[in-house]
Amino acid sequence: MWLELADIAKRFGPCQAVDGLSLQLPRGDIACLLGPSGCGKTTVLRCVAGFESVDRGSIRAHERVLSQPGRTVPPQQRRIGMVFQDYALFPHLTVADNVAFGLHALPAADRTRRTDAMLDAVGLEQQRRRYPHELSGGQQQRVALARALAPQPELLLLDEPFSSLDVELRQRLSVEVRDLLKRLNTTALLVTHDQDEAFAVADRVGVMRDGRLEQWDTPYDLYHRPATRFVADFVGEGVFVRGTVVAADAVQTGIGTIRASASRQWTPGSNVDLLLRPDDVIHDDASGLRGQICQRAFRGAEFLYSLRMPDGTHLLSLVPSHHDHQLGEHIGVRIEPDHLVAFVS
Repeated sequence: MWLELADIAKRFGPCQAVDGLSLQLPRGDIACLLGPSGCGKTTVLRCVAGFESVDRGSIRAHERVLSQPGRTVPPQQRRIGMVFQDYALFPHLTVADNVAFGLHALPAADRTRRTDAMLDAVGLEQQRRRYPHELSGGQQQRVALARALAPQPELLLLDEPFSSLDVELRQRLSVEVRDLLKRLNTTALLVTHDQDEAFAVADRVGVMRDGRLEQWDTPYDLYHRPATRFVADFVGEGVFVRGTVVAADAVQTGIGTIRASASRQWTPGSNVDLLLRPDDVIHDDASGLRGQICQRAFRGAEFLYSLRMPDGTHLLSLVPSHHDHQLGEHIGVRIEPDHLVAFVS
């Protein structure tokens, strides 16, 4: 493993910011720590960067100890690049000079070649003589990324790098950043509270809560196989339906028996809360199970309908937008979850 955090803990006075967190990140992978404000994700990033010491555990990069109690390698000796939330560009320097800032140890010709290569990689070669205040937010973000990558760090850290951008630009840049990091084979660790951003960029995501890692997994498995009730609530959309386990692959609910092609092993007779995602609830006019539309949200290609079922259960359903139904209408649905996710109630 290239980066390894082993049982790290960090306390600030009475506040336990990080508590026994462990993770491993292979070379070339992009990982993300995802969670609400105050969960400890930025503290973890600062510990990896060397801005904070650890009270317990260790941080290693390529088998080299960077942090452990009583020992903290200074940030400038870690070969780690960082992109800050506010970009932290130098306003009096041009784009090219910002990118070249960390390359003073190189000969002038090598410094110029490296700067040109990074400007080309982020698509800013035409803006090299401009100043940060003359750039858009997206362009400033690219300059910050190029500056962090120019010294060829062994690890890149990104602290909420898209939070100040509008939604459309954030979505586009997150894909562009992932493509660039993969092209350069850069190992990276991102922190964010935005799950769409995490899923767009990262190979592996860790969901944090109160300083602890609830689940460290692929985006797909976080969504379809959440390990805890918190992860199920925090990631994606969905509702919980009360039911009773009647078989390893079936739960009896007020809207019928729900089966799935993959499931966990639950003891028959257990009372559970069954997670149903909007994509588990399929619009089907031929179905005998019908729900009344009590809310609807237009999302361009789809509607998100909130349905009140005959037994009072509320479900969410994603429906192609050419099925334009109105509030109060009844539509047929069938319940087809690929994965049966339930938590003992």
